[in-house]
Amino acid sequence: MLKRRIQVQVTCQQSKRYRVFWKGFLLLLCCLGLTALSTVLAQTRSRQQLEKEKKQNLEKMSQIRTILRQTTSQKRATLGQLKALDQEIKTQGKRINLLKEDVTLMNSEIRELRQTSEKLQGDLQDMKKEYADMIYQADKRRQQVNPLGFLFSANSFNQLVARYRYLQQYSEARESQVRQIEKVQGELLSKREATERKKKQQQSTLTASLEETKRLETLKGEKNRVAQELSQKEIDLRTELAASRQAINQLESAITDMIRREIRERAERERLARLARERAERERIAREKALAAAAREKAAEKASDAAPAAKPAESEARPAEPAVAETRKTEAPRSASGMNEAEVALASSFAASRNRLPWPVSRGFVSDHYGRKPHPVLRGVYVENQGIDIQTGSGETVRSVYDGVVQYTTYVTGMNNIVAIQHGDYYTVYAKLRNVSVQVGQKVKAREPIGTVATDKDGVSEVQFQIWKNTSRLNPEPWLIPR
Repeated sequence: MLKRRIQVQVTCQQSKRYRVFWKGFLLLLCCLGLTALSTVLAQTRSRQQLEKEKKQNLEKMSQIRTILRQTTSQKRATLGQLKALDQEIKTQGKRINLLKEDVTLMNSEIRELRQTSEKLQGDLQDMKKEYADMIYQADKRRQQVNPLGFLFSANSFNQLVARYRYLQQYSEARESQVRQIEKVQGELLSKREATERKKKQQQSTLTASLEETKRLETLKGEKNRVAQELSQKEIDLRTELAASRQAINQLESAITDMIRREIRERAERERLARLARERAERERIAREKALAAAAREKAAEKASDAAPAAKPAESEARPAEPAVAETRKTEAPRSASGMNEAEVALASSFAASRNRLPWPVSRGFVSDHYGRKPHPVLRGVYVENQGIDIQTGSGETVRSVYDGVVQYTTYVTGMNNIVAIQHGDYYTVYAKLRNVSVQVGQKVKAREPIGTVATDKDGVSEVQFQIWKNTSRLNPEPWLIPR
């Protein structure tokens, strides 16, 4: 009996030891799981961002290639073709960089998968060893003490129930350990399969990167060929440049005159409004004085009728002037530049939309940036762009980038149709339009069509976009949504 009690105590101590082990082991698994989860989430965010940029890059490349096919339909080298090739080379370079980032991210993912697999493999070995030890100890005890004998040798019913619960818990612990081993084995297999898939994806990405690099070299060669062909047409290019500068000067003069005229008209409207307010104020004061005089005369007549013998003192005869209600009507307050409240609010809203304005065309790329820069072909020659040129597809719809009022429309040789839209003291200008679908004075909303883009003799479809604040030109590119 003493031997059996000792064995029971030893068995209970082993059971407690296993329970402590399992609690510690499960806690370790939870910690490892949380660490792996945070790493996976961070990599997932990077993966999602990378995939988004790759998708945007592919869409941009598709648009550029479509536009490039249109510019090469003339079967001769043009500046538009050269600009499109330059943009495609930049986009192709970005695609290669994105693929390299993808490979780097895959290396990190594969390394993380391997580390997780190694941890799972180690945990699996420990669990198998502990399970084998548990089986061995159980078999050894079973040879020494029969489970039924262990139950029915209890001194009381409560002891019998306690021994039964112990045997049941011990059995459940073994079954739970088997399930945990199977679960870890499944996770380990899953991680190994994921590692193999990731390796195949990495190899595919490396192959794609090599192919894209070869295509980049082909594009650079094509660009050099077009540039060399254009350099042999120096006289034609200089003639086109002179005509372009003349058109730009005419456009600038027309827009400047329009804005100055609007500023003068705004100032004149403010002057007339001020004169009207002053006249209304003088008339109000005159009416108040007349009403006060009539009231005094009426009060004097009543006083003389009531007491004809008693001549009131002058101070008593003069009644108090009646309070006259304020009737002055005020107009909407105006700023120092003569804008009314609605125009000030519109200008403020437009200014707050920097970096969030929609593009004037739904597809395309900036073929010529704002400011002064070297000519793409002619050496020692500099060109200046007062806005940005956006090369797009033939017949593309041109849209207003913000709410406003059509202030000006005209036609300039070399710039085709032009539309200027006012947004308070800001103006957006759209040039190189084939036709115009709005009229002066018309209110337009953001993204509302105002015309279609023109296509020149070289097959280039390009819209000139400018932003002005009063008579000062601004770089439009930082105002548009990044593409």
